[in-house]
Amino acid sequence: MTQPQSKDPLHGITLERIVTELVEHYGWNELGQRIDIRCFQHEPSIKSSLKFLRRTPWARAKVESLYVITKNSPWAKKTSSEE
Repeated sequence: MTQPQSKDPLHGITLERIVTELVEHYGWNELGQRIDIRCFQHEPSIKSSLKFLRRTPWARAKVESLYVITKNSPWAKKTSSEE
């Protein structure tokens, strides 16, 4: 018997993967405009962003929400089917 699939769209996806994919998709400038947090706007890096997001639940929630919206967009579906 198999275990039921999680309904959480972020199940099994690390925060590092989320941030990395958002940066690849939007770039730091646009990401900093979409989510107004300093770690995306001033000398951004994956490492510093992860450190901040792991300590700041409200910011992490915004990043995760943007990731889910981005992955569910028609653009994301088109791109993922081409790979």
